[in-house]
Amino acid sequence: MMETIVWVGFSQSIFAAILIAAKKNIQIQDKILSAWLFLLAIEFLTCAIDIHFWNTPLLSSTFLLFNPAFFLYIKSLTKPEFKLKYIHLLHLAPFLIFESMVYILKEKLNLDNFFVSDSNQWFRFTFSIASIISWIIYNFLSSKMVFYHRKKLENEFSNIESNRNLKWILFLVVFYNLYCGAAILVGVVIVSVPETTITQYIFNYSALLLLIYILGFYGLRQQKIFYPEIEIPTRKQKYQNSLLTDRRKTIIKNAVLKYIETEKAYLNPDLNMSVLSEKLQIPKHNITEVLNVELGKNFFRLINEYRIEEVKKQLSDPKNNYSIEAIGYECGFNSKSAFFTVFKNLTGMTPNMYKERYGN
Repeated sequence: MMETIVWVGFSQSIFAAILIAAKKNIQIQDKILSAWLFLLAIEFLTCAIDIHFWNTPLLSSTFLLFNPAFFLYIKSLTKPEFKLKYIHLLHLAPFLIFESMVYILKEKLNLDNFFVSDSNQWFRFTFSIASIISWIIYNFLSSKMVFYHRKKLENEFSNIESNRNLKWILFLVVFYNLYCGAAILVGVVIVSVPETTITQYIFNYSALLLLIYILGFYGLRQQKIFYPEIEIPTRKQKYQNSLLTDRRKTIIKNAVLKYIETEKAYLNPDLNMSVLSEKLQIPKHNITEVLNVELGKNFFRLINEYRIEEVKKQLSDPKNNYSIEAIGYECGFNSKSAFFTVFKNLTGMTPNMYKERYGN
């Protein structure tokens, strides 16, 4: 079974890496992902070699490869100024060092002897600590970048397309953390209960194979994304040095609300901060500041609150014979999934539930 997993993982990694490298208009993030998949293919290949020579895999440094590669990939997606430099290869140094040491020491992937006092005990402890530290640091930095990117989008767009919001990256983060948590739990069980039948390396490489399928599928579909121009201040520095007077903030707030309400701008699915800024002749960062400070909302929430109110009026109108999906599109949403998600988030119920309760 293990050999089957290894060879399937090797072939799928190579196949996905080639497909992504062959994408039209290949971007820097595609190059990173393709290289990452090639390295994962080598990891599966070395595992197959280990099984051939030692009948069991040697200690895997997959964590030390996956963590920094994931970080660099997300950075290339969310930072417009990102350029791959030779110094970035230092992120792979722990992986290369420990991978080399594994072959020098011939340390097997066998947790049964983890606490056994032998000449390699120091290496097992060091390896475990390095893996956990790598996971915590890179996972925190990667999650933080995705979070801030999504917050920026909400200050820029009223409708956010799926390829921009990196939702699949969030899914991957959750899946990866569940895998890491489960791997630690399995390891504890194996160490604590020597007679257990759980095989650590089958669990690890099966989960890694699933991760490769996710990376290959979504990475192939991932297109160049919009990089928001608006920076999100931290809590400490949030608008402390604002150049806007209270009177100017009030003027901007009234101008924004008047335009949205009188022109019914929220019905335009393509409405974004650039359009609003151009119409009002007010810089985007000033509008963003006013929305966040004066109204306590980002652009995405403000516009979609208006849309939902319009939807609620139409759902409650007995003369309206349009389908629920058609009403959503008419009120400014550009997809059924976005409409249903926003409606549920803002009202606590689905459009169907609302219509059943308040429709006549």
